[in-house]
Amino acid sequence: MSDSTASESPVSGKTAEDEVTRICRELIRFDTSNFGDGSGPGERAAAEYTAGLIEEAGLHADLFEAAPGRASVVTRMEGADPSLPALVVHGHLDVVPAQKQDWSVDPFSGEERDGLIWGRGAVDMKDMDAMILSVMRQMARTGTKPKRDLIFAFFADEEAGGRYGATWAVENRRELFDGATEAISEVGGFSATIGGKRTYLLQTAEKGISWLRLAAHGRAGHGSQISTDNAVTRLARAVAAVGEYVWPIELTDTTRAFLEGVTELTGVEFDPDNPERLLAELGTVARFVGATLQNTANPTVLKAGYKHNVIPGSAEALIDVRTLPGQEEQVLAIIKDLAGPGIEVSYEHRDVSLEVPFKGNLVDSMVSALQAEDPGAPVLPYTLSGGTDNKSLSRLGITGYGFAPLRLPEELDFTGMFHGVDERVPVDSLKFGTRVLSRLLTGY
Repeated sequence: MSDSTASESPVSGKTAEDEVTRICRELIRFDTSNFGDGSGPGERAAAEYTAGLIEEAGLHADLFEAAPGRASVVTRMEGADPSLPALVVHGHLDVVPAQKQDWSVDPFSGEERDGLIWGRGAVDMKDMDAMILSVMRQMARTGTKPKRDLIFAFFADEEAGGRYGATWAVENRRELFDGATEAISEVGGFSATIGGKRTYLLQTAEKGISWLRLAAHGRAGHGSQISTDNAVTRLARAVAAVGEYVWPIELTDTTRAFLEGVTELTGVEFDPDNPERLLAELGTVARFVGATLQNTANPTVLKAGYKHNVIPGSAEALIDVRTLPGQEEQVLAIIKDLAGPGIEVSYEHRDVSLEVPFKGNLVDSMVSALQAEDPGAPVLPYTLSGGTDNKSLSRLGITGYGFAPLRLPEELDFTGMFHGVDERVPVDSLKFGTRVLSRLLTGY
């Protein structure tokens, strides 16, 4: 551990490791559920708490709202060399909703049990928010100056595409990101056991988002009559065709590099005709990674009718489409063809796919920071099947990586807890993450 990581604050005597558990638990206790329709409680209370931690450390917190209650917080820590480009270190304050009756604990209790912190956001991503805040506060308190400007951002609305968070900030407060060329955020830097060896996955690509609406129209009428122009029937055929389509396996540069690394660790070659053979070597991350080998299109919502004996004049479905880098237009054309005539296909939300190189000074620094805390551990690039706020920042020319470092127990299905029930993160993993993050932010 570096001196800057281990040193205590002359003010409070607390290190980042001392604070991270408390901050994570307190953040979880703010219900910031994002239902995607504006009906949730918003992020304002959590943003005010976050701003308070920033101000307490002697930094200026810029708290702003894109809509009432939809608050984000940004602060900048000045670096020693103003000629170097700035690095954005960002997280999001919102979480997906949780049904209390399904959980073993109150999802907004932030309970600590058996060495783990439980609650909605423990994995996605108040754990990383807590690591960022604790390391930032330690640097500020000890007077540790980074080499370059660090822009710390805590956004609203990531779970619904960022309209009231990162996207709004990029469009309306772009001066906050002046001089920034790179960023780090969630869903990377965590460990998985591959071929019996603890390996870290660094996110260098993420799929594009195409949330589509399929709509069918027909003749409304009495449910007892013969119906040859039924909107529900027409839509059902289209939804079944899209949902049952088998997308071919297509390897991006990132996925190919990942699979080559897995082959080196396991000795098992990747066979496109039998991908399960190699995926079986990935343990708990097999499904997480498996979804990045191809495009996907999953029907998620159906809406039609209002009474059993009334044939509705229209019906609609929502399709969650995730596209490999560079394939959005190709995928849209296939879905329109599958849906067939008489089906309107439109976007509810769309966002870009990303793919960046697994090389360069920032990548080298992330790998070094991980291996300094876990010597000899392999680090592989991978593609995220979901999306992050790095999509929004990319519009400013900022290159984003997923790097929320966690050394995890082999038996913990970490990736399975994203948006899942009984979300939890080990305290030891958080402390590991603060050490890695401190090394990176003080040394890069």
